[in-house]
Amino acid sequence: MPTALTIAGSDSGGGAGIQADLKTFSALGVYGTTAITAITAQNTVGVHRVLELPADLVAAQIEAVLSDIGADAVKTGMLSSGEIIEAVARKLAEHRVKNLVVDTVMKAKDGTTLLPPQAIRALKAKLFPLALVVTPNVPETEVLVGRAMISVSDLQDAAREIVAMGAKTVVIKGGHRPGAAADLFYDGKEFHTFTAPRVDTPHTHGTGCTFAAAIAAHLARGEDVLSAVAQAKEFVTEAIRHGLALGHGQGPVNQLYRNTGQR
Repeated sequence: MPTALTIAGSDSGGGAGIQADLKTFSALGVYGTTAITAITAQNTVGVHRVLELPADLVAAQIEAVLSDIGADAVKTGMLSSGEIIEAVARKLAEHRVKNLVVDTVMKAKDGTTLLPPQAIRALKAKLFPLALVVTPNVPETEVLVGRAMISVSDLQDAAREIVAMGAKTVVIKGGHRPGAAADLFYDGKEFHTFTAPRVDTPHTHGTGCTFAAAIAAHLARGEDVLSAVAQAKEFVTEAIRHGLALGHGQGPVNQLYRNTGQR
């Protein structure tokens, strides 16, 4: 059975983070393992409290998994600090992880900061050179390159810069732009655009986590990068379409729509 490791924060509401990743892995036929970087007290309304775990404990979780079970792909999400990023990068380099998907989680849906500004330098310097795929949204892309993203040309220039930072490929997610949900893919040579109709729903919690985890799952199953991204785009679009109206705020996407007979 293919295996995938997620290195991310825990969402007590089950909508994003570790919980979303594991649901995605399971839905796509991949055995999921975890290394938790932080514990959050959150629900559909917002993030109420965050406890960052020690970097050496994060490293120990990664070592325990990779030295025994291994991982056909690894996905990172909320990494919380520069120290954790360095510990993660060191362990992934030690184990020569090849199929690494880096979801550049910086803020929660409610605006809570999940990655301090000083840690972004470590993300770019330590983790991007190990990454097969990096998946920033438009606001995260603006932080990474230090300027506003207005046009498609701006996005293309930013994609080139992110690949120049060491990432082999980048997918800039277009959910924050008007119109259809168009994601820009760049592998250092060619651009591809993956477009899907925008789903009119407020229940989109966990979208970014689910997309990156789906890419990792398809990589773990042996797909090439372009195919993995294309299939992940289809999967997350349907997960959004079948989003769940749970709680009193922004409900989660539904990674298990196939398993509950919803089409």
